[in-house]
Formats: sequence, structure tokens, C-alpha cells
Amino acid sequence: MAGSLDETDMFQPRFDAAGLITAIVTDARDGTLLMVAHMNAEALRLTFETGCAHFWSRSRNSLWKKGETSGDLLEVREVLTDCDQDVLQVKAIVKGHGAACHTGRRSCFYRRVDGNSLVFTGDQPLFDPQAVYRK
Repeated sequence: MAGSLDETDMFQPRFDAAGLITAIVTDARDGTLLMVAHMNAEALRLTFETGCAHFWSRSRNSLWKKGETSGDLLEVREVLTDCDQDVLQVKAIVKGHGAACHTGRRSCFYRRVDGNSLVFTGDQPLFDPQAVYRK
């Protein structure tokens, strides 16, 4: 088993066919799941170089520095990888308002699935997204 991805001490991220790796972002202080995004090699490199999380936006087809518009930067404290190095866990501290979600909430996970319905958990926005993301 020597040399296999699950036992090596070499970081060898496994990007998918689109050149992306899934990044699960959690709060470095309490472990709360904040968001899930994707990184390409450039986003991963910039994340390590700057200490701020960068991602690849599949919807905009562009590199994205999280919090650049809102001020809610993700200050990376630690990056972990899973056993076969195709998923990353990014432990970060949210700066600014403390919101990781574009809706202004702390987490992107603010609704519970209940059958065919979504039930809001009660998490309220920490900022007004209409004011921040005027389009």
C-alpha cells in the first residue's frame, strides 16, 4: 500500500474531468458547515498564497475570491483532504459581517428538507444582500 494516495504524505489533489475539486468550507472555531464550492488549480494556489479562499465559479465560469464584494473574506486556517484527495475541507474564519452565504446568512445551509418542502431554520441575514450586490 506504500505510495497509494491514502497513505502518502505528498499532497496530490485529484481534480475531476472539468479540472475542479470540491471544497467543503467549515468554521475553524466551531465546525459549522458554511458552504460548498469548487476550486481549480489556480484557485487552490491563490488560496495557499494569500491565505484567503478562492474558488472557481461554475455559473460565472470564472475565478472568484470569496468575500471580495461583500467584505466577508474567508481567512483560511487549515486545509485538509480526504483519503483519496478528491475533496478538500477548508477551515476558515469569516471576516466582515460573518456571512459566508450570498444571501447574507452565516451559512448557505439555512433550510431543512421536509418531504417536498423546505423549512427555514431561522438563521437571519447578517447583511442586506440587495444593498451589497446591487446589479
